[in-house]
Amino acid sequence: MSISPFACTSPDDEKAMLASIGAKTFDDLFAHIPAEFQSDQFNLPEGLSEMEMMQQIRAIARKNSSDLTNFCGAGFYDHFIPAAVNSLTSRGEFFTAYTPYQPEAAQGTLQAMFEYQTAITRLTNMEVSNSSLYDGGTALFEGMMMALRITKRNRVLVDEGVSPIYRTMLCSYTRNLKIEYREVPLSGGVADRAAFAKQLDGTVGAVLLQNPNFFGCLDDLTDVIAQAHGAGAIAVVSAYPISLGVVKTPGEMDADIVTGDGQSLGLPLSFGGPYLGFMATKKKYVRNMPGRIVGATTDGQGRRGYVLTLQAREQHIRREKAASNICTNMQLCALRSVVYLSLLGKHGFTDVARQCMDRAGYAWMRLKAIKGVEPLYDRPFFNEFALKLPKDAGEVVSDLISEGIAAGFPAGRYYPGMENVLLCAFTEKRTKKEIDILAAKLESVL
Repeated sequence: MSISPFACTSPDDEKAMLASIGAKTFDDLFAHIPAEFQSDQFNLPEGLSEMEMMQQIRAIARKNSSDLTNFCGAGFYDHFIPAAVNSLTSRGEFFTAYTPYQPEAAQGTLQAMFEYQTAITRLTNMEVSNSSLYDGGTALFEGMMMALRITKRNRVLVDEGVSPIYRTMLCSYTRNLKIEYREVPLSGGVADRAAFAKQLDGTVGAVLLQNPNFFGCLDDLTDVIAQAHGAGAIAVVSAYPISLGVVKTPGEMDADIVTGDGQSLGLPLSFGGPYLGFMATKKKYVRNMPGRIVGATTDGQGRRGYVLTLQAREQHIRREKAASNICTNMQLCALRSVVYLSLLGKHGFTDVARQCMDRAGYAWMRLKAIKGVEPLYDRPFFNEFALKLPKDAGEVVSDLISEGIAAGFPAGRYYPGMENVLLCAFTEKRTKKEIDILAAKLESVL
């Protein structure tokens, strides 16, 4: 078998390299390291040819089930993606090996980012959007840090309905910062107004909320946001973008900063990414917004053009003055989102949202009618809700995998004491027949 094109050195090359530094073996390279500190993990297998490597990777990939009927959600959703999204965004003009943050970026690239920003502001009912961030979790972190910069305070209140994945990221990012981070438990499936009122004072800089929350419950957060404003705090709301086709937007609730994950806007599910985070805010806070903002202008000859207008990161200003040192924009993912939104249009987007809601409504009636199954919270929902089962939800999910069904997300993974709670999500892709099958199979394993 020939040497793999991915192995850059031959045995003779290795001998020559070792000889040039006076070493006979690779062990000689590490001889100066005390034996107790040396790793025993360098016993790597022999290199593979490209063909052997592809066979091995495909064998590993076949262990995944890729044909399950998906009722999982918990922040990431199985939506239909029109073929034109792949076709348009795979054009060579859009591919780049480098994040286009230079002022001289191509006009087509800049216009795509401008159109994306416009779509996000209309979706969230806010005044300004940046050109995307890494994902929903880091976008929420950036929103929190932005709120603390505006208020010059260091105390944060986080609703327990915010995705536990996002809250874990927040804890990780703030562990070594002088930020007092406090979570507020839910009350009956929604934000606890009394608890927020009790803790909101002149030291709180940011209030973090989510709608629909992790359990799928819809909550008009207008009064909580008003409470936050009354204490001089900034309200940051994480939103599921598809829901904004039918539910009250964060902008209509008077949120100051809106964040979320754009995966559901034309990006396929892919084990955690690549996705994108979106962020929008009020115009008065734009100079505290991290990331990049593309603006429209006219040149000296009166022609319309686009230009990177604000980008307050460390590569452009002093590091200690930067709004963020981790943010980037997900150009190609953002492009997919704006193509997806453009293809659907206003009415098509609303129609997708209504289909999701209708499917979930039908499933709600079917699933809660099963003996031993009851809703965790009897609250309005969009396309997702939590059910209490008479047995461990993780076991139920495992049982139904063999039936070709990914039944949902076991909430006990993140919420101790909720081991019997199953979170089920429904998109426009789930048919009435599939929901009937889910109900029948679920009943058979309980």
